[in-house]
Amino acid sequence: MKVRLNHLSVSPGAMQVMLKLEGFIKTTGLDEKLYELIKIRASQINGCAFCLDMHTRDSRKMGEKEQRIYLLSAWREAPFYTDKERVVLELTEAVTRISEQGVPQDLYERVRAHVDEAEYVAIIMAINTINAWNRIAISTGMFPAEEKNEL
Repeated sequence: MKVRLNHLSVSPGAMQVMLKLEGFIKTTGLDEKLYELIKIRASQINGCAFCLDMHTRDSRKMGEKEQRIYLLSAWREAPFYTDKERVVLELTEAVTRISEQGVPQDLYERVRAHVDEAEYVAIIMAINTINAWNRIAISTGMFPAEEKNEL
């Protein structure tokens, strides 16, 4: 596989804009582990191998359990997620696939039962940011580096 282009060198300003989005999310107080779950789930939907590799690794470094990472694509059938995580994952799916049905009112209300308006906006920004990263990585041909097995 070959990267199509190095977006960092071609347009450093674009990277700065993306980093400002990440910086904004950090100021919101959004739980970092929840943000990683959002990143992984959106990246699964979008088929972004580069981001999946990065965020599953980051999640492990934060102490996330392997089982929760492995089962994230089947979160509805797995009992390892809190009610808040479940509605945020559902919102992540709805926003990532926004053209299919938008964000239904009942989903909005279920999310709002767990978060205030400010956290709702933080979650929406988090979902939008990882979707933007996914689209950058996929359209520029980014792919994960192969892990070296050390014995």
